[in-house]
Amino acid sequence: MSHPPNTTVRLARLEDAPAITTIYNQGIEERNATFETEPRTVEQVIAQLTEKGERYPTVVVERDGQVVAWASAGLYRSRPCYAGIAEHSVYVERRARGTGAGRLALVHLCRLCTELGFWKLVSRIFPENTASLALHERVGFQVVGVYRRHGKVDGVWRDCVIVEKLLGDAAEAILESHASSPAGSFA
Repeated sequence: MSHPPNTTVRLARLEDAPAITTIYNQGIEERNATFETEPRTVEQVIAQLTEKGERYPTVVVERDGQVVAWASAGLYRSRPCYAGIAEHSVYVERRARGTGAGRLALVHLCRLCTELGFWKLVSRIFPENTASLALHERVGFQVVGVYRRHGKVDGVWRDCVIVEKLLGDAAEAILESHASSPAGSFA
């Protein structure tokens, strides 16, 4: 996939917090990407980036020096058995939607998480957010279920589609098990 000139992907820095905040607040305002309803502050985003540190990366996509998308990994569960699973989010600035910026951010996040030893990325997506569902499918995520009435936004129950992508050894093990299974059998 080709991208517009002057497009870069890199790890987020604290000075990206204002742009990340603006993009995230667009998603909050639109009520189609998160259960959150209160806008974030730059200080909150700085604290979140700092807390995640190197273990849970955030990447940004820049075009002509402006951050137009970001994707971030975060803690899935605190129990040690889940240490290789990360939850993730991806957000794209309104004017950059449909231009491949979200895909670039998510692909790069998957690559980084694989390098960090994660074996799975997961997320929950509103069924009405068809653009995000399509993006995740293009990047190799699979729908594994639906949480019914998972939470409310503005007093209205919302469902969530659960998506996951196996990384590294976990993805390879699935490929190997399918390759060794007789045709038509269940592995």
